[in-house]
Amino acid sequence: MLLSVEKITKEFPIQKGLFGTPTAYLRAVAGVSFDIEAGEVVGLVGESGCGKSTVGRCVVGLHQATDGRVLWDGKDIAKLSPEERRTLRRRFQMVFQNPFSSLNPRQKIEDVLLEPIAVHGLFRPSERAAAVQELIEQVGLSSKDLQKYPHEFSGGQRQRIGIARALACQPDLMVLDEPVSSLDVSVQASILNLLTKLNRDRKIGYLFISHDLQVVGYISTRVLVMYLGVVVEEGRVDQVLKSPRHPYTQTLLKASLGASVAVKGEQLSPAQVVPGCAFYNRCPHAESRCSNEKQDFQEVDGVWRVACWKWHKIG
Repeated sequence: MLLSVEKITKEFPIQKGLFGTPTAYLRAVAGVSFDIEAGEVVGLVGESGCGKSTVGRCVVGLHQATDGRVLWDGKDIAKLSPEERRTLRRRFQMVFQNPFSSLNPRQKIEDVLLEPIAVHGLFRPSERAAAVQELIEQVGLSSKDLQKYPHEFSGGQRQRIGIARALACQPDLMVLDEPVSSLDVSVQASILNLLTKLNRDRKIGYLFISHDLQVVGYISTRVLVMYLGVVVEEGRVDQVLKSPRHPYTQTLLKASLGASVAVKGEQLSPAQVVPGCAFYNRCPHAESRCSNEKQDFQEVDGVWRVACWKWHKIG
C-alpha cells in the first residue's frame, strides 16, 4: 500500500493558561483512516472547516498528527530520521488552493521549477534545463513562459505552474488541496482534464481535496465524505453519488446539484467534542442514541461504508 492513514487525530490549542500551557483545544480531525494505492485517485470532500485540508497537511508532514499514524510504504513518517524524511519527501507533493500566493513573485518560472530538482538532486546539471522545458510543456504552457514571472500569468496558468512544480520531484502521490476552487468553471475543466491525463500517463496517485462533490466525482474513483473532523461515508464514486446513505452526504449532494436545501439547527463547533454523531442536531433521521453513541462504520457493499445507525432505512 502506497499510503495508509490510521486513525489520525489533530488538535490545535485555542486557549492557554497563565504559564502558556494549553487549556482548551480544537479537534480539527478525529480518528480518520484511509488507504491509497499506487496510481489511485481518492477524493476527500466536505464543507469548509470540516478538517479535510488538515488531513492533507498531516499526510505530507506539514502538520504532525496529535494521535494515529501516517504510513508510506508501511513506514511511519513520524519515526523517520530527518534524512529519511527528506528523501521520502520527494515522493509526495502538495498543490495548494491559491495559485496567487503559492509561487514566489520574485522568481522566474524556470527557477521555480529548477529549485525542487536541484534540492532533490534529480537529473544531471546538464540535463535540468531540458527537464524543465518538458515539464512546462506537459502542463500545457510554452518553453517561452519559463522566463516570465508569476504576475504575468492568469490564475489557471499559475495553477498549471504549481502542478509542474510538484511534478518536478517525480512524486508517487500528490495532495491537491482545492486546486480548482478559485478558478472559473471553464478553467476548472481544463485543470481537471490535465490532472486526469497526468494520472493516466504517469500513474501518479492523488488525494483530491474539495468542497464540491461533483468535482470530486469527475476525477476520483473513490470518495471519503467528512463532517466536523470525521469521515461519515466512504465508497466508490458511483456508489456515493448515485445513492448516498449518510444524511450529511445526501445534503451535500443536493447542494452540489444546485437544489435548495434547508438544514435545521446550527453546526456544532469543532471545539465541542460529542460522544455520538456530530450531525445529529441537524439530521432529519436522528434518534436519541445518535447524540450519545458513536457510530462505527457499517459496510454497505464492499468498500462502501457508512457511519450511521439508520443507513439501511434512508438510502
